[in-house]
Amino acid sequence: MAVVSGATLITPTLLSSVKLKTKLTNDKPLRIALCGLGKYAKILAEALASTHNCKLMGLITGTPEKEVSWGEKYNIPSKNIYNYKNFDTIKDNKDIDLVYVVLPNSMHKEFTIRAANSGKHVIVEKPMALNAPDCLEMIAACKKNKVQLAVGYRLHFDPYYHEMKRLASTDELGPVRYIDSGFGYRIKGWAKDAWHLKKELSGGGPLPNIGIYCIQNNRYILGEEPKYVTAQFGPIQRPEYFKEVEESITWQLEFPGGAITNSASSYSYNVNKIYASGDKGFIELDPAHNYAPLKGKSSQGIMNFPLINQQSEQMDGIAEYILRDEALPTHITGEEGYKDMVVIDAIYKSAKTGRKVEIKRA
Repeated sequence: MAVVSGATLITPTLLSSVKLKTKLTNDKPLRIALCGLGKYAKILAEALASTHNCKLMGLITGTPEKEVSWGEKYNIPSKNIYNYKNFDTIKDNKDIDLVYVVLPNSMHKEFTIRAANSGKHVIVEKPMALNAPDCLEMIAACKKNKVQLAVGYRLHFDPYYHEMKRLASTDELGPVRYIDSGFGYRIKGWAKDAWHLKKELSGGGPLPNIGIYCIQNNRYILGEEPKYVTAQFGPIQRPEYFKEVEESITWQLEFPGGAITNSASSYSYNVNKIYASGDKGFIELDPAHNYAPLKGKSSQGIMNFPLINQQSEQMDGIAEYILRDEALPTHITGEEGYKDMVVIDAIYKSAKTGRKVEIKRA
C-alpha cells in the first residue's frame, strides 16, 4: 500500500482485498426476477443496467398497474411477469435463474421458500426474516432444493469495507478492543401506516432496518460472534409514528476475544459512523453506511477509493459464483443473515427485560 508524507493518502491498490468486477460472458448472464416493486427495487433495476454478469428478466408484483408500467419500461415479456398468486408457476420458466426478494420483511420467508421450491436461486433483502427460527427454515428450504441463498449485504462489496476488514485482520491495528457504530436518521414525511412502522410487517423499528448494519460491521471487523448483549430502548418522542415499534435503541455487545462494542440506531436522530480502536491504531468511516460515497481514514491515513455502485457490484459478485456453479462465500449467505437475526432477537430480549442476555445460536 502506497503512503505519502504530508496529507497521508491510502491509494486504491488493494487488488488482493477488493474483488473487482469480472465480465464472465456475453451470452449467459444470470437472469434475475425482482419480487416486490417498491422503492428499493427501482434502485436495483437501475443497478442491473450497469452489471456485467446479470440481466433483469422477470417481475413479481401484487400491483397490476406495475405489471404494465415496469414491463414496458424494462422490456419484460408478459410470460415473465407474475403476481403473488401465480408466482409458483415460475418453476416452469427457464428464462429466470434467480429471484431477488425485495418485499416487506414479513414476506421474506414465504417468498424465499416459494422461490426455492421452484428451483430458483434467491437473494433476499436484509433483514433476512422476522426472527432467527424463520431464517433456519429458509436456509433448509434452499438446501433441500439445491439452490443458493444470499442476503443483500451490499456493503460487503464496497472497497472501504474491504480495507476496513483487511486492516482489522492484520497486525497493523493490533487487537481491536472497542468499536463504536451507529446508523440513524430522522424520518420525515412518512405515512403513519408505512409498513416499516408496523410490527407485524417489519419485525421492529430502526434495529432490523438499519441497526443491522452496526451488527454487521461489529462482527465483520472482529471476525467473531458476540456472546452477550445489553440493550436499552430510547424514549418515544413522536408517538404518532411509533405506536408499535421502537423509535431508537442502543446496545452493547461483548465478544469472546474481549472486545466490546457500543451501537445505536434511530428514526429520530442522525448518526452514520464506525470507529474501531486497536492497540496500534484505529479505523473510522463517516459516513459509513450510505449507498455511496463513503469516507474513511485510519491511523495510516485517509482512504481514497473509487466511487462504485454497491448494488451492481453486489449482484455481479453473487452472479460470478452462481454462473461458475461455485458455493457463495459464507459472509453473504443465509447463514450470515441468520447470525444477524440471532443478535437482533437477543437485543430485543435484553431491551424488554433490562437484563444482560446470552446470545445463543442453534
